[in-house]
Amino acid sequence: MLTSTDWIQALNLMPHPEGGYYREFHRSSIKLHKNSLPPDFKGERELGSVIHYMLTSDSFSAFHKLSSDEIWHFHDGSAFLIHLISPQGEYSVIRLGLDVNVGQVPCFVIPAGYFFGAEVAEENSFALASCTVMPAFNFAEFVMPTRDELISIFPHLINEIMHLGRKG
Repeated sequence: MLTSTDWIQALNLMPHPEGGYYREFHRSSIKLHKNSLPPDFKGERELGSVIHYMLTSDSFSAFHKLSSDEIWHFHDGSAFLIHLISPQGEYSVIRLGLDVNVGQVPCFVIPAGYFFGAEVAEENSFALASCTVMPAFNFAEFVMPTRDELISIFPHLINEIMHLGRKG
């Protein structure tokens, strides 16, 4: 069984600004013209992109949102807990993993416009997934507010935001 260090080295992962480790391994050569995208996109965009993404139990992915849908595909380790806040302020948690008998799902779509963050379900563990973003990921549409900014939008979720929010 591979350790988190083995995976980081094998996949050549590097630290991600939202937390954890990543490496992009595919970006489509097919481009979507700006006119075919919603107005919040800053320019033309590739059809899709895919990264390998890993979290260890001593880190988390801070709440952030994208203008694109993001599909998470579980690969190895302990389950991810993916925390979601809908644009209307509804909070939910998805368990991404392989044990469907306890309610885990092996693949999950995070809709565009949702704030989301993630953590590893078990202590002293890691979780590895691939994340497919369509249209392709671009930091121009990556929004990662501070805890205080998120709490001002969703004051009823202060505890959840304090848990996975970015200090600021």
